[in-house]
Amino acid sequence: MEPTDRLPPLQHGMSDALRPLLLGHQRHAEDLPPLLHRAARALPRRRPDRRRVRGDLPPGGIPDARGADLLAAAAWGALHHEPPLRRPHVLGSVPALADVAVRRPGDRTLGTLRARHDADWRNPAAIASQWREAGDTDHVASTRNPNQLYDFQPATALAGAVNGRPHTLAERPLVPVRARFLPGGLYLHDLALIGGVLHGNAVGQNAVVRLEETGGYRRVWWPRCIETPKGPVFARNHLQLNSIAAGRNLATSYFSASTDALSARRPGHRNFPVDGRGVIFSGRTRAPVVRGLTRPHSARLRRGRLWVDNSGYGEVGLVDGEHFVPVARLPGWTRGLAFRDGVAFVGTSRVLPRFSQYAPGLDRKRSVCGVHALDAATGRTLGSIVWPYGNQIFALEGLPTSVTTGFPFHAGMREASARARALFYGFLTNSRGGGAA
Repeated sequence: MEPTDRLPPLQHGMSDALRPLLLGHQRHAEDLPPLLHRAARALPRRRPDRRRVRGDLPPGGIPDARGADLLAAAAWGALHHEPPLRRPHVLGSVPALADVAVRRPGDRTLGTLRARHDADWRNPAAIASQWREAGDTDHVASTRNPNQLYDFQPATALAGAVNGRPHTLAERPLVPVRARFLPGGLYLHDLALIGGVLHGNAVGQNAVVRLEETGGYRRVWWPRCIETPKGPVFARNHLQLNSIAAGRNLATSYFSASTDALSARRPGHRNFPVDGRGVIFSGRTRAPVVRGLTRPHSARLRRGRLWVDNSGYGEVGLVDGEHFVPVARLPGWTRGLAFRDGVAFVGTSRVLPRFSQYAPGLDRKRSVCGVHALDAATGRTLGSIVWPYGNQIFALEGLPTSVTTGFPFHAGMREASARARALFYGFLTNSRGGGAA
């Protein structure tokens, strides 16, 4: 709200007559503050602080810094928050802070920023892309409140703009075709197709849920250790039941967890015991078949053998009888495991400072965010991709190039290209009218 021309200022240095109506209110709808002040500075013609009547007032009246506006601090000058407010008004006025803002942060500062950022977006994501069973659909879970479940499919054509006939695409980029929202209390982690049906770890309920096509869910499996005389404990996370090694059905599947004991000390607590407490449950018996792990993740079945990431020690290995046998040790919190022919792809993440006690076998300073290709037989590292400023990797899955060429956007793209805009404006998929003409 701006003052009208009919209400001029009463005297030099005093705000317009409607100024009190604006005090404490947003000036615009973009959530801008009502006032922004420059720090006080000495003025050569400033009125002295001593109590006396000044007889030699300058022709223009009292300087602004000691003006008669009682609603503004006496020795402050108001600044406008529109274009005049630029670098000299902000960074230029606080050189010490400006130097910190533009200087490359050190390792300590970078670690703190990563931890703070992770606390804001910490978002375990899981991917289920067993393509033959999924019908060329890539399911991605995002652990937010509410939980989000996205379906991606490869675009095969663009809708015709002239004659209505689809234009076949040479590439097959992944595009979103559906989104579902589920209660945040599920705390979804891993996803897997069991018997052709999508399932997920409901970590917040210590159970495995079947994710219905209609958008709902149903608890279908949980370990015996959460059963009490009052019934199963589904109210909150006690076990960190976080991954699925998918078999033909639930009975032939396996599930990893950080513990098999209900306790007042739960995952997320600083004093939650982890070293050697991790287990893998059998789907058939609902009891542990492997013990001695530390914060296990990403259990997977490959050629009849059970593999798992022993995250707290940066290891990946397989199960032999009732014991975990490490195949390789990597520089970081191992999470994410996928196979292609004789190569195992393993993700590593940085150890979050506030959860360093959960990784007793890792050097937090040497941990990296990356993906490592290992010889599955010997554990030898064949190659690695490391992101120096990366933080967390939650899941890995292989996508056949015969099905998709990946996402339409690539690293370094600052703006959507005309090609990308055309894709999202008229994409077609095989399940949504995308058959080639």
